[in-house]
Amino acid sequence: MSKASWWELPARAIDADCMAAAEARQAQLTKPPGALGRLEALAVRLAGLQGRERPAIDAVAITVFAADHGIVAEGVSAFPQSVTAAMIANFCTGGAAISVAARQLGARLEVVDLGTVADEPTPTPANDVLLHRQRIGPGTRNFAQGSALSEAELVEAMTAGRDAVIRAGTTDCFIGGEMGIGNTTAATAVACLLTGENPEALVGPGTGLDADGVSHKAAVIARALERHDVATEPLAALRAVGGFEIAALAGAYIACGQLRIPVLVDGFIASVAALAAARLCPGLTDWLIYAHASAEPGHARVLRELEATPLLDLGMRLGEGSGAAVAVPLLRMACALHNGMATFDEAAVAQKT
Repeated sequence: MSKASWWELPARAIDADCMAAAEARQAQLTKPPGALGRLEALAVRLAGLQGRERPAIDAVAITVFAADHGIVAEGVSAFPQSVTAAMIANFCTGGAAISVAARQLGARLEVVDLGTVADEPTPTPANDVLLHRQRIGPGTRNFAQGSALSEAELVEAMTAGRDAVIRAGTTDCFIGGEMGIGNTTAATAVACLLTGENPEALVGPGTGLDADGVSHKAAVIARALERHDVATEPLAALRAVGGFEIAALAGAYIACGQLRIPVLVDGFIASVAALAAARLCPGLTDWLIYAHASAEPGHARVLRELEATPLLDLGMRLGEGSGAAVAVPLLRMACALHNGMATFDEAAVAQKT
């Protein structure tokens, strides 16, 4: 891969002047300093990211990337791979959690089919859902036997993420979701390579494995990592054990940082993609806001690696971008308080002596 690859270009810098102006406004609002806690810092950060003293989260773009995984052949999932294609249809017809959340938020929802084992006809999407088919292949290969992606597939998947952000156009916030039976296994393997942790420390139930299933999943990952133990750089890790949708998420996050679009990062799988993206793109971490703490065990370790504190902890582990969608009203409230509260002078309220 060329050293001039688009994903290595740095993210844009935060607007320090707008952040300073937002901090000055916070200091004048009719409340004790710091009384709104992290909501104050969130509003100030959004001001710097959006380049305006009074930020807003009106337009929200959600993209769900879907793909299958060859590692499912090792018996690591409680569900068959046919579920991935079925869920693409469910997203399109509006029955999935993220579909409901997007309608509630008034958000733009696009589903990107990157490649499933079952190539069944997809129903006509509902009026408020966009479907983009960009099939790279019928899922990745079994990384217990070789590399999950080829170099060309990795580039195509990451570029698909960037292209999705470009299609979303002008937006105040981007959310990337994922769907793919077997993708917690792939994400755990990527996280192991990037953090140096053992699979036993990170592996979780995914779609609902019992204790024996979790142990088997950890053993499969451990055996596979013996084959890929030198793949500790982000691109090498994504290629060796990743997935089309994980690579697309990484590409989307990088594009957001380069295009000045704040990102709400979802749970475990999305955060693994964010970790890979942050190591590829200088300055990207400024643009990543972590929405919630997933119930998947590996998420806490990945968040520590990112030095990130999520906004919410609701015990969610669905994926799809659902946890990030739930956090959008929190961002909107932070902006509303910042923009709508009166200053001491406007309200004729005496300040602290």
